[in-house]
Amino acid sequence: MTDLNTLHYSEEHEWVAVDGDTASIGITDFAADALGDIVFVELPAVGTSFSRGDVFGEAESTKSVSELYAPVDGTVVEINDAVVDDPSLVNSAPFEGGWLIKISIAEGAVDGLLDRDAYVALTEG
Repeated sequence: MTDLNTLHYSEEHEWVAVDGDTASIGITDFAADALGDIVFVELPAVGTSFSRGDVFGEAESTKSVSELYAPVDGTVVEINDAVVDDPSLVNSAPFEGGWLIKISIAEGAVDGLLDRDAYVALTEG
């Protein structure tokens, strides 16, 4: 189980797990619950670069389509093919098997993101 206190969060409901100069990105359980049953995920190609705030993909649910926003600058080094094949992983395991992409990041890339307490306060407010 991922320690949710070690993750960084965006106000757009993405989470970031940093491992050296690589970051895994996914959407939070709050976002997955709000979307409902996710039936399709579109992710960028490996090698795609983006800046914080750029749209990097979308998640389609039985309720709506939601754009996915890059919480940090980086270049995609891996996509989660399991989520492309089975989008329901985002609902069932948003912090584990439901991760979306891994990107290369620069030092300090997560500066300005929320910690767990701030994200919980945001979503409960």
